[in-house]
Amino acid sequence: MKEIPLTVMATTPKESKPSALNLLKCKCPRCRQGDMFVDPNPYHLKRTMKMNERCPVCAQPFDIEVGFYYGSSYVSYGLSIAISVASLIAWYVLIGFSTQDNRFFYWMGANAVLLVVLQPILMRVARTLWLAFFIRYDKNWKDQRPDEPERINKDHMNAW
Repeated sequence: MKEIPLTVMATTPKESKPSALNLLKCKCPRCRQGDMFVDPNPYHLKRTMKMNERCPVCAQPFDIEVGFYYGSSYVSYGLSIAISVASLIAWYVLIGFSTQDNRFFYWMGANAVLLVVLQPILMRVARTLWLAFFIRYDKNWKDQRPDEPERINKDHMNAW
């Protein structure tokens, strides 16, 4: 049997838009590559919400204005409701509910524990998604400087 020689095609890889799922990994919404948080582990509770001042990759400032991240509480609330509904449906399918016993109250306890355990992750993802509402992905981020925030008061930074 004759061997067929392997040929290597010289092609440049097409640069594609990074996935929006990178936002769930708490990456910068502008370049979707740089980490938003100093510590990658959300369960180091003393440093859970410690954010980089700027994206280490594209230099996007993360603190847009004073009190900006208070709005992320709405996103966190929505994520918590979605997780609660999903756990309710999963409980109903797997275990079921009855008026004859306390299974609903067991679900409430299990759901409360689930939300407490997921809280550090939810807070980080909520901040990332909140920032992504205002800072869009920029395919030319390597060539353009990010916009500088206009409403920053250095005395009130990191006062949350």
